[in-house]
Amino acid sequence: MSDVPPFEPDHESPTYVYVQLADHITERIKAGDLKPGQRLRPEREQAEEYGVAYLTVRRAMRELRSRGLILTVVGKGTFVNPKVAEVEDLSELARGEDDERPADR
Repeated sequence: MSDVPPFEPDHESPTYVYVQLADHITERIKAGDLKPGQRLRPEREQAEEYGVAYLTVRRAMRELRSRGLILTVVGKGTFVNPKVAEVEDLSELARGEDDERPADR
């Protein structure tokens, strides 16, 4: 079982709820609850699980992608970046994926 407590958004905090959720999921990845290469549940299911709006989950996923912690493959789903197993400091993944992805623009 995980050492990461359940997610409880702090609506009084100056930190946006989507950032709080992204931080929580980051902690789950660090704790090993979410393994490298593991597929994440659909955003709507995560919204129900975490008790937040669907768009909050979507924004948290965008934040996690920018941190390099998750990858989204159209038609397949969203996955924990397999490279998280290769680094000690997860912040090393941020921006490291840009070279491998085709431009969205």
